[in-house]
Amino acid sequence: MKTLQKYLVGQVFVTLLLTVAVFTAVLLIGNALREILTLLASSHVSPLLMVKAILYLIPFVWVFALPMGMLTATLLVFGRFSADQELTAARASGVSLMSLIMPVLLLSLFCCTLSAWFNMDLGPRCRVAYVGLIRDLRAEIVNAQLPEGRFIRDFPGYIFYVEKNNGGKLENVMIYRLQNETNVDTTLHALRGQLKPDRANNQLILDLFDAQSVTVGGNDAISSFPTLTLNLSLSSATNRVNKPSVSDMTFLQLRQELHDLENLHLPIGTNSSDTLRVQMKTLRQQQKDFTEPVRVAMNRQVAFSFACFGFTLVGIPLGIRVHRRETNIGIAMALLLVVVYYAFIMLGQSLAARPEFCPHLILWLPNFIFQAVGAVLLWRANRGI
Repeated sequence: MKTLQKYLVGQVFVTLLLTVAVFTAVLLIGNALREILTLLASSHVSPLLMVKAILYLIPFVWVFALPMGMLTATLLVFGRFSADQELTAARASGVSLMSLIMPVLLLSLFCCTLSAWFNMDLGPRCRVAYVGLIRDLRAEIVNAQLPEGRFIRDFPGYIFYVEKNNGGKLENVMIYRLQNETNVDTTLHALRGQLKPDRANNQLILDLFDAQSVTVGGNDAISSFPTLTLNLSLSSATNRVNKPSVSDMTFLQLRQELHDLENLHLPIGTNSSDTLRVQMKTLRQQQKDFTEPVRVAMNRQVAFSFACFGFTLVGIPLGIRVHRRETNIGIAMALLLVVVYYAFIMLGQSLAARPEFCPHLILWLPNFIFQAVGAVLLWRANRGI
């Protein structure tokens, strides 16, 4: 029994290292060709800095390469194990499948721990360092921009969040206007926006479309605007601290960001009770809109940390059922399953500005589906069905 277990876990471990190396190289090439090699070709960066940028990227791509490698390794190893009739020989000797795969399941849980570290701390830190390096190499001046996916506090009295910024064309713009550091007197949400720099007057012109604002205090009001223009002075902007985007924050940074946003004071208005109820409902909804991207990022990091275990539960019985030795078959199946898994992740992230759909819960669906399906398939494989 111990010999068989040692043989299987050794085969899975070696194959895991190889597949993770392959997926890491593929993912690195995708990032390097888009950014690093472009700068290198234009003589803007030395080969030494390119190597440094690649080293920064490696822990970040391991976030994705490790689960993919674990799934591929189990499909390949158990496909060969079944095709070579080794599983049949083990069963004939009175050894059950569950007892054979226990060390492999423990290895997958260890990979989950590594994945959690990559997802929640090391990967985001390295990604931020990489983005900072690329930004410095390009010498970008970002004080005249509203970068997407992060909370901007560079303009006194405002907090901005932009979900998408495509060359100044904005989507899902959320704004808090502050009386002081923490007290909110107006919340504003716009479906679309346009950002235009006014160099002559040293300011930004922010045009908002399909906007709704809620003002509380002395003059309570809920207003809708087909168009609304804000003029933001660049001379009064604070010195930028290069804060990472929400998607590049560590779990602890996300938790602190969520705490700061939830503790912004939303004062109660003085209107009649019916008006007050409408105001408070709208305020709570807009505050939820503001904090939902952070909740999505936190849940994505935690949920994705369990991908290795779900992939292992699915990969073992599928490898046995396919009963093939060919490497290309196992890799094709792994890529197909990865696409299905990431489809839920992408769906949840795309709905980050739509809290009514609970996108932070959608991120957990692939784990539940893969683990449930994997457990059923494993139970059937153990019984020889």
